[in-house]
Amino acid sequence: MAEGFFYGNETMKAIATQKGMITVFPEASTRIVARGSARRLSRLVDHIGGTPMVHLDAIGRGLPPNVCLAAKAEHLNPGGSVKDRAALRMISEGLDSGALSDGRILIDATSGNTGIAYAMLGAALGIPVVLAIPGSASDERKRIVEAFGAEVVITDAMELTDGAQRYVVDRVRENPDAYFYPDQYNNPANWQAHFDGTGAEIIEQTEGSVTHFVAALGTTGTFTGVARRLNSDRDRVVCVAVQPDSPLHAMEGVKHLETAIVPGIFDASLVDETIVIKSEEAFAMTRRLAAEEGLYVGVSSGANVLAALRIAERLDSGTVVTVLCDTGSRYSREPFWTQST
Repeated sequence: MAEGFFYGNETMKAIATQKGMITVFPEASTRIVARGSARRLSRLVDHIGGTPMVHLDAIGRGLPPNVCLAAKAEHLNPGGSVKDRAALRMISEGLDSGALSDGRILIDATSGNTGIAYAMLGAALGIPVVLAIPGSASDERKRIVEAFGAEVVITDAMELTDGAQRYVVDRVRENPDAYFYPDQYNNPANWQAHFDGTGAEIIEQTEGSVTHFVAALGTTGTFTGVARRLNSDRDRVVCVAVQPDSPLHAMEGVKHLETAIVPGIFDASLVDETIVIKSEEAFAMTRRLAAEEGLYVGVSSGANVLAALRIAERLDSGTVVTVLCDTGSRYSREPFWTQST
């Protein structure tokens, strides 16, 4: 493996800026200058994206020497998740287009992570934020959103994010002029953030050696954007989707697409294979990531790494990359941390 295979945050930002890979940074900063909040948001923008990639040496112990298992550390974004990228892009485009004009309230449905990113950026910009969150979301996520000053509406836990989406659609329909509805499940800015950012960074950080990409499906923005970028820039990369084994699961932010509202941005043609993960399996891998790799991340990260490991175990050579979606602090009170494997 080449020296300098993995880069840290500051190096990656410099590379991305020089090569024009992350164009949202200057666009966002320019627009925000006009709103008089450049100093505060520029600090946030500077640290969204450009996350490090880490070798999973302990989890990948026993793999053939020519097989690399690695993960994009998206939990190190300032809002604590991969969703910072999409939220920044959607807000920036809303500002640029005028759809997010002064006085409008940003409203969206979320399982928590995009909501936290919206609330964080809304606090920095002085944009009021209303979020519909299913009752199944962790208490930590709800508290973080409220700490940023966003209004939280709790929807039916059994309906998951589908119910939250229906609530938002009804509320916007009643008073359309009051709201900016980014609609993360159907907004192309969601996947474009990962096409321009996450996917380009993976290519750079692996020096183009990535052969497989693995990601769970939620809004599907990460999977769709990264898969499109990987396969537009180089030879075919195998792109693997991760789903729970049933609609009744405990992986927040992950959809069981067969029984859920399929996001409009999802491109099924990009899926080469789907790996199904049980919640208990994701819990066990999440505990392993903390105990063996020092990575305190959430359950969807555990599902991603387990699926990526299953792919890596089939290979004689290759580089398998997945995503650590969010920080484990959002699940700190969940009982799975102390369950035996």
